Amino acid sequence: MHTADESSHTARLDRTQGGAADPAPVAQALREVRAALEVILRGKERALELALACLIARGHLLLEDVPGTGKTTLARALAGAFGLRFARVQFTSDLLPSDVLGGIVPDGVGGLLHRPGPVFTEVLLADELNRTPPRTQSALLEAMAEGRVTIEGEAKALPEPFFVVATQNPAAFEGTYPLPESQLDRFLARLRLGYPPPESERALLRARRTLQRPPEVQSFGRAPLLAGIDAVRHVHVDPRIEDDLLAIISMTRTSRAFALGASPRAALDLDRFARALAVLDGRDYCVPDDIRRAAVPVLAHRLVAAEPAYHEHNTNDPIERLLEAELETLPLPDRVG
Repeated sequence: MHTADESSHTARLDRTQGGAADPAPVAQALREVRAALEVILRGKERALELALACLIARGHLLLEDVPGTGKTTLARALAGAFGLRFARVQFTSDLLPSDVLGGIVPDGVGGLLHRPGPVFTEVLLADELNRTPPRTQSALLEAMAEGRVTIEGEAKALPEPFFVVATQNPAAFEGTYPLPESQLDRFLARLRLGYPPPESERALLRARRTLQRPPEVQSFGRAPLLAGIDAVRHVHVDPRIEDDLLAIISMTRTSRAFALGASPRAALDLDRFARALAVLDGRDYCVPDDIRRAAVPVLAHRLVAAEPAYHEHNTNDPIERLLEAELETLPLPDRVG
């Protein structure tokens, strides 16, 4: 049953069905969702915008940061805001692929039946994904790429929509296994939440003193999410904007700063994420700034830095800094599509 708020959002967005979506009501509905999320995660406005862009672009999200910065809270809040089914898997060193996917088990009367694993949900929180060995990490590859899993030779479709929100601790932490490049390439975007600003942290302290448990996010139902997904499909990308996008992709493959550049999948994802940012801004066309804003969250986790680049720059900054520096060398004009 829909709440009154959910019903009003559904009615407002109904006119987007059956053709190109009107970006204005879609953007307004998603702004309201973002405002509700900001109550739960204070001081993370940019991260919330990028997380919403990832979801309406139908991508998977990788959250990398130190423990306690709100990664799990963000995943739960995203599911709650859109009324999506949520499951959480704590990845550990002894976790097996069947613990994620499920398997075939006896039915008690001489037959066999499929026992679904937690992957059969709409939002899957893969918590501390890099604490499990590569064999179990790879159990998610087919699910993330194709929206299905294969168990005992039989393909089983996952729910629609299906989003993986994975968290990982920095690679320097004890007991972590680096995610392979093939796994990283399945994530549309990677975000770092970071520590909140002092005033936001003070507000968090005061709010939690009077609450026995963390507040729940307001539910807006699926309508804003589905309308956002539909709107992304109809965003126009001018050929000149495509030129800018392809220039960035080419730079990652030719620059001496990187030993591994962006894949064709990364180019497709950069296009989708840029279109999602346009929808959040209430536009049905991309501008160059959409490509710039999308480049680091979409590409940085897929790139491998060349060791000489670190020596030449004499810095220990993460690869995001290298990518930002290389982007500054590209003459991307300020023009609309």
